[in-house]
Amino acid sequence: MMALPQLSQDMSQDDLDRMVYNATRASNFLKAISHEGRLMILCHLVSGEKSVTELEELLSARQAAVSQQLSRLRLEGLVTPRREGKAIYYRLADDRPRRMLEVVYELFCDGGKS
Repeated sequence: MMALPQLSQDMSQDDLDRMVYNATRASNFLKAISHEGRLMILCHLVSGEKSVTELEELLSARQAAVSQQLSRLRLEGLVTPRREGKAIYYRLADDRPRRMLEVVYELFCDGGKS
C-alpha cells in the first residue's frame, strides 16, 4: 500500500503544488462517483462494455437520465464511448473505477465490521 503524503513545514512549493493538484483530481473523481446512478453504472460496466439501452434496462431508468450520468462520467474520464451504427457502447476507461468499487464494497458491503 502506498504511503499517504504528509504536510510538513519544510515541504517545497513544488511538492505542495503537486499535493493540491492531486487533491483536486481526487475530489473531482469522488464527486463524479458520489451519485448513486453513476455509481451503479460503473458497477455494471465492471463486467464489461454495455450499450446505453442495456444500461437503461439494468438501471430501470430513462434514456435521458442514463445519458446525463454517462456524460458526467465521460467528462471525468471514467468511461469511454464507442459507436456502432446507432448504438453507443460504454466501457471503463481505466482501472480506477474498478479499484474504487473494490474499496467501497469492502467498506460498505463485505462485512465492513470494525
